[in-house]
Amino acid sequence: MKPGRFALAMTLPLSLVLAAGSAVRADEAAIPGVSDAYQARTDYQLKCQGCHRPDGSGDDHSNPPMRGIVARFLSVPGGREFIGRVPGVATVDLPDDRLANLVNWTIYRFDPAHVPQGFRPYTAEEIGRLRQNPLRLERAAIRARLVAGFAKTLGDQSP
Repeated sequence: MKPGRFALAMTLPLSLVLAAGSAVRADEAAIPGVSDAYQARTDYQLKCQGCHRPDGSGDDHSNPPMRGIVARFLSVPGGREFIGRVPGVATVDLPDDRLANLVNWTIYRFDPAHVPQGFRPYTAEEIGRLRQNPLRLERAAIRARLVAGFAKTLGDQSP
């Protein structure tokens, strides 16, 4: 095989692999505040799903669920700040822009039904400010207080 043909033969399969890797699901194509859904999904897989599980279901002990609940925090006073300060968000080794991308993706991926009307996606600057003051041991009590506020704010039973 001639050198030019070999390079062409190797380029085509590689470009197909790269194209397949950059594909996003149809429901992830236009998410507010998400500039790169593929990167957000990858970051979730690498940084979050080990504890919160691939489907966002978490557990009842130390890794709360996100599925069907995470966007509810946006409807209670202090909830937006809570999301940016929880240890898994505030201390993850991602730059602020990728973390904002991931947080916005997570909200729409795991709880689109509860995203409040007029939701302003997190920005890199906001995430940068919030993660400077991470929650520690107080996170469980704050979460419990916020969850108790869901029923009052949303008029339904809290999960």
